Amino acid sequence: MLNHLRDWIFKNVHGSNLVYNICWEDPRCDRKVMNIGEESKIVMITSAGCNALDYLLDNPSEIHCIDLNSRQNALLEFKKVLIKHFTYKDLYDFFGEGVNPNSENFYHTQIRQHLPVFAQEFWDKKIGYFSGKGPKKSFYYRGSSGTLAWMFGKYMRSRKQLYKKVRNLLDAKNLEEQEFWYNQVEAKLFNKTIRRIISNHFALALAGVPRAQRKLISEEYPGGVGEFIVNSVRHVFTKVDIKENYFFRVYIDGHYTKECCPNYLVESNNETLKERVDRIKTHTTSVSQFLKDNPAEYSNYVLLDHQDWLAAHNIPALEEEWQLILKNSRPGTRILMRSAALRIDFFPEFVKEKVEWIPQEELNTIHKEDRVGTYGSVYVGIVK
Repeated sequence: MLNHLRDWIFKNVHGSNLVYNICWEDPRCDRKVMNIGEESKIVMITSAGCNALDYLLDNPSEIHCIDLNSRQNALLEFKKVLIKHFTYKDLYDFFGEGVNPNSENFYHTQIRQHLPVFAQEFWDKKIGYFSGKGPKKSFYYRGSSGTLAWMFGKYMRSRKQLYKKVRNLLDAKNLEEQEFWYNQVEAKLFNKTIRRIISNHFALALAGVPRAQRKLISEEYPGGVGEFIVNSVRHVFTKVDIKENYFFRVYIDGHYTKECCPNYLVESNNETLKERVDRIKTHTTSVSQFLKDNPAEYSNYVLLDHQDWLAAHNIPALEEEWQLILKNSRPGTRILMRSAALRIDFFPEFVKEKVEWIPQEELNTIHKEDRVGTYGSVYVGIVK
């Protein structure tokens, strides 16, 4: 009964909300293993669209972004329109600052006409996300994951000494300073109460983590979900240069800076993206249905972690997806996926026969550079 309730909560959070307002996968790591080039045809999960725009810099011929949640696709369509039809400043006001006081007028008079109907329907109701009004001033505190970030930020800012030390951590000049300041704040950031909250199913649902993934972490990681999150954050803040970590900075500050932001917000990339942005197409459907409707030889698949859910709930759907992936691949096609688990063993036998997986020792070097650190493991398969 409890598990049914948890699944209902997750379904309702995902089914009626924008869940991700930023991507929580590091595209810098992805691009090192995906071998993207001029002939690349990429199939990927949309999430917030930041990483699809990042991949464009490697000049693929097409990118197909797929998501069951139309709101995620509406977000990417909004970014595409700003890149294609408006100035870099306009793009940065919305998605760099996260606030544009003129957003509603600008949207209705100039932006809306360029959006597909489904995206218009979403932004007609939600363009106020950028207004700067209400307690959640920034777009980056909107949506379910943004709400979680906002609540955690309120907790930090209510403790002045803690927040001052967090600022010192963000301003650290080297890893030694980072480690010093992180050690000063960890006990307060992750006290017993906070650990209970971040392990709670509702909090994880806001962050986009389904019960199946929570179960994977709880069963495999010593100390469970709370300990996994604490250790992951500790690694990110003590072993990876904070000056480049736009993922955590935007949730702490509510905005990016021009020195620390995703590549689609770097001004020198704007003209390149403007020329190429039409190569990205969004599809509100499943990976399997997309491949049935759009058969082709694709060179790259970026599956994020959704197969964790399939493996726990729908093995026939998992097997069908793999059959379709292999049918729509060519020798050398690369498949990138992540998991909440420290290791996974749910690949069907026919996948093991047709896909060669890059050794974990080789991937671990790249995985340790990940600026997010929210996954237990990463896999890259190459079709034989």
